[in-house]
Amino acid sequence: MLGNDHVFWPSPSWDSVVYWALDLETGGLDPRRDAILAVGMVPVRQGSVRLGESFSTLIRPEAAAAAIDPGSILAHQLVPHDVATAPSLDSVLADVDLRAREGALLVHQASLDVAFLKRAYRRCGRRWPEPPVVDTVALLIKAAKRQRFVNPDAPSMEPDLNLLAARRQRGLPDYGQHDALTDAVATAELFLVLRRQVAARTLRDLR
Repeated sequence: MLGNDHVFWPSPSWDSVVYWALDLETGGLDPRRDAILAVGMVPVRQGSVRLGESFSTLIRPEAAAAAIDPGSILAHQLVPHDVATAPSLDSVLADVDLRAREGALLVHQASLDVAFLKRAYRRCGRRWPEPPVVDTVALLIKAAKRQRFVNPDAPSMEPDLNLLAARRQRGLPDYGQHDALTDAVATAELFLVLRRQVAARTLRDLR
């Protein structure tokens, strides 16, 4: 009898899945304490980034997490006045949830953005929908390992996991950083390149 590690289950072809690329701008780097200030999302449908379906908004911080770390302000240029009259976290999560339930979430560094989202769901009394999560950081690591396997003479350097640097290495254009929607689009484009590099045919191949 095969153990759990050897159980195989059907997985949809990669291009039959809708991937909602998501990026957050936050008031700091601690999901337990810092607020989400902005979200940007754009779908990848049938292997194509659909800019016309993009979604982005600022978010009014909860009172308990209203402070914005000065270091974060230097990055995303969002100050308390910018988000003071923005939609509430709960109302924005309703829009995020609709998209998250459509397919998979696509993020750059899931350990951060997904942690922020899960905490936000808990704070608002919402149930996390458990979408499949595809992380372009994990795909960068997988692509580097595959390159070394295919070509033993390939450099054994660790891949650069920075979004801008990873895009540059693959000939993708520079975009402005630390805008939620722009970074979501940048993640979606990088994903399509990495999907080819890891030769993924199914959703399982991307995780």
